[in-house]
Amino acid sequence: MTPFDYARADDVATALRMGAGEGSAFLGGGTNLVDLMRETVARPTRLIDVTGLSDTIEETDGGGLRIGAAVRNTALAEHPAVRSRYPVLSRAILAGASAQIRNMATVGGNLLQRTRCTYFYDTDGSRCNKRVIGSGCDALGGFNRIHAVLGASEACVATHPSDLCVAFAALDAVVQVAGPDGMRAIAFDRFHRLPGDRPDLDTVLAPGELIVAVEVPPARVAANSTYRKVRDRASYAFALISVAAALTIEDGRIAEVRIAFGGVAHKPWRARKAEAALQGQVPGEAAFRAAAAAEFADAQVLRDNGFKPVLAERTLAAVLGELATGARA
Repeated sequence: MTPFDYARADDVATALRMGAGEGSAFLGGGTNLVDLMRETVARPTRLIDVTGLSDTIEETDGGGLRIGAAVRNTALAEHPAVRSRYPVLSRAILAGASAQIRNMATVGGNLLQRTRCTYFYDTDGSRCNKRVIGSGCDALGGFNRIHAVLGASEACVATHPSDLCVAFAALDAVVQVAGPDGMRAIAFDRFHRLPGDRPDLDTVLAPGELIVAVEVPPARVAANSTYRKVRDRASYAFALISVAAALTIEDGRIAEVRIAFGGVAHKPWRARKAEAALQGQVPGEAAFRAAAAAEFADAQVLRDNGFKPVLAERTLAAVLGELATGARA
């Protein structure tokens, strides 16, 4: 066992003070971080427990929601305002992991999940640039069925594992962060990084910064939203492809559409090309498939994951077809 210190923070200022310095890590539900520590992928020397901070869901002045970073996933999925105004969030959470893990996992911790790439976890025998920068990426020529087809690099082809983050990306959420220099707001689409030549950096967080909340803006389109996850088995499996989408129709044409994909990139992938292709179009399978094809036109498939663009096209068509039926009802 690798020894570490543990401390519990009573407020954000205390957490920031405790979290200053190399080797410190903030602890939420621990559903990912503790696993990484057991596998010796992560080796923090000090854990700061922040589960007692920012654990409420509040209405914002504009009609959105401010979700504390320490809110448990189950509580978020069950919240009446989430279920009625942002059903995509509830459905994304319920598609992930098990009930026991959802009861422990926090919203802030979900944003900081690390990849489930086999080579990332194999500290004894695999090369992984995300784990040891400059060591190489065994997934490029190895087993890469679950890996990225968009936004990858020669340094890393891993995918982001979160379901909730895909929904947040589609909803234009904003991450509220506290740090030594004060508070700052980060648009969700910019919070996670593509790998480039530094796949060890998952987010744009600076050292010592702490997620305190995620704000979801008001959006009429979000009321007609859903999440679909395609995976190898019905439960407790990460997405091969997932889609978070929202849709409104006016006068027989698409008035507003939001789309984000999971399982395709190093970060939740906001499908802006597909959204642009659908704006003002008559809803139908041909239009939905054409939009997906536009989004995946630059996909770079690997030996084992060439099915992903086709699967994404089919999944998006099915999801938007379902939402279009609801929008007309």
